[in-house]
Amino acid sequence: MKRFPEALADRYRRFKFRYFAPNAAQYEQLATRGQNPDTMVISCCDSRVDPETIFSAMPGELFVLRNIANLVPPYETGGNYHGVSSAIEFAVLNLDLKHLITIGHSGCGGIKAAWDQNAAVQTEAQFISRWMSMLEDARLAVLASNPNASPEEKQRALELAGIQQSLKNLRTFPFVREKEEAGKLQLHGAHFDIKTGTLSVFDNETGAFQPL
Repeated sequence: MKRFPEALADRYRRFKFRYFAPNAAQYEQLATRGQNPDTMVISCCDSRVDPETIFSAMPGELFVLRNIANLVPPYETGGNYHGVSSAIEFAVLNLDLKHLITIGHSGCGGIKAAWDQNAAVQTEAQFISRWMSMLEDARLAVLASNPNASPEEKQRALELAGIQQSLKNLRTFPFVREKEEAGKLQLHGAHFDIKTGTLSVFDNETGAFQPL
């Protein structure tokens, strides 16, 4: 039997001693009372972009869903498995959410795969390319509006377009749309630049991303 990675075991012990023990009472409350976050964050799986770190969140403060390229599929009830949709459904209908944020980032590998399917290692089922096909219309729109842009500029443009597409898709979920229209839920888009640490937030009125 292979052993658990010792480096991670050491990190866990450090967490247990330095962080968990001093905050044991808070963890006990979370265990007995359950969770009650007012914010859900849909983020990329990328190891360089951690929502809890970016927002200095404590346990119980954020309900986080991570997937390739922080995408939200449109609402539909066909097929068999809906991991993203079920997480959104649970959070919106069972938690008293006030904010739902989808946050993208610079240098996203999923976005690179949308530009070039050979940029990602594919399985025979080609899960990544099928998942990223959600952005095909956005990719064509970026190409049409930025014909002379550099690869880096097109990459960022599609990263931002993907965030906007996910916001649009969120509004196809009836329970999300109802809560937003009733003023009980706010939808937000954001983009994190890994190199500079800049967080840019989507302005619904101007249609542009503005750095905080």
